[in-house]
Amino acid sequence: MTLYWILFIGIALLSWLVSSNLKNKFEKYSHIPIPNGMTGKEIAEKMLHDNGIYDVKVISTPGRLTDHYNPTDKTVNLSESVYACNSVASAAVAAHECGHAVQHATAYAPLKMRSALVPVVSFSSNIMTWILLGGMLLLDRFPQLMLFGIVLFAATTLFSFITLPVEINASQRAVVWLSQAGITNSQTYDKVTDALRSAAYTYVVAALGSLATLAYYVMIFLRRD
Repeated sequence: MTLYWILFIGIALLSWLVSSNLKNKFEKYSHIPIPNGMTGKEIAEKMLHDNGIYDVKVISTPGRLTDHYNPTDKTVNLSESVYACNSVASAAVAAHECGHAVQHATAYAPLKMRSALVPVVSFSSNIMTWILLGGMLLLDRFPQLMLFGIVLFAATTLFSFITLPVEINASQRAVVWLSQAGITNSQTYDKVTDALRSAAYTYVVAALGSLATLAYYVMIFLRRD
């Protein structure tokens, strides 16, 4: 157990460092304009059209860091600061979310796998904590409950790891298109790449944290005797 807690604290610290670094990077890059003056909305629409996608709408959504692509209603949702802003950060975020739209349009396999897991993960997330808590309390008398909780948690861990190639690929598509379309130049290309790489690290740390937690529950279950 000591090894687990060392690992857990290490991942928690790493997560804080990555999150802080990402926040600082995007704050910095939000003040650096894209030379052509395009806003996040304009960049998103151009990337969609350049990829032959005309049935996806780009809309503004309230809040901060609320940017996402919704495959259900085919909308690229950009937070207010990204939607109307001309900056390196806005270009990176807008193009990344459109990368997901391109994945959807081209039936990108990892995205299809992740979408298929969404109902399972949603169900698991709603009851998983209570199942695991009850499983630990009743471990000696009813170990099957703990095992069920582990299976549910394993589904969320699998979801985290499937998310990695989905997010990384969306960023790769964004970087390539931004360069090919002339949105970025020699002064802004590295900054966009840096911003998206920093964002990808958060998904890596989240997946590792989920795996470490899963290992912890498995160890509890195996040591019940």
